[in-house]
Amino acid sequence: MAEFLNRIATKGDAAAFRDLFEIYAPRVKAYMMRQGADPATAEELAQETLLTVWRKANLYSGDRGNATTWIFTIARNLRIDKLRKETTWVELPEGRDEEASDDPLPDERAEVKERQKRVQAALAQLPADQHEVVVLSYIEGLTHSQIAERLRLPLGTVKSRMRLAYLKIREAVEDLK
Repeated sequence: MAEFLNRIATKGDAAAFRDLFEIYAPRVKAYMMRQGADPATAEELAQETLLTVWRKANLYSGDRGNATTWIFTIARNLRIDKLRKETTWVELPEGRDEEASDDPLPDERAEVKERQKRVQAALAQLPADQHEVVVLSYIEGLTHSQIAERLRLPLGTVKSRMRLAYLKIREAVEDLK
């Protein structure tokens, strides 16, 4: 292959180019199709690759690698250039182009998960009497009066237990936003 490139570079030998083209055009096209190009684009890139080989044959140096590697490097670079030039534009569904997403950002989701984990750990560390009033209030949605009635405790005791639990949970998560 290096001899073909040498004849093309030094003499502009069309017969050598034709032989090189017959060998490499199908191989480069197959390579492009394996890389995801459709047949027409693969054909176009194969021809462009070999045209570049024709124009730049004098730049080939056997000291830096074999001819096949050089040709496929040109092909790869041309494909990358083509992909960079293509701008894929997909129209958004009607009415969606001016709508901001309501989804929380990834860092916000991570903060929420961290906060939940820390609150759950703090709840697990609470004494049973404080844990019970927190669960009745925040999970079951009972008022302080309803909790006092259900547990047969004075309202002040329920409020006191809630306050102590709140302070412990707050201390566990105060460094979070």
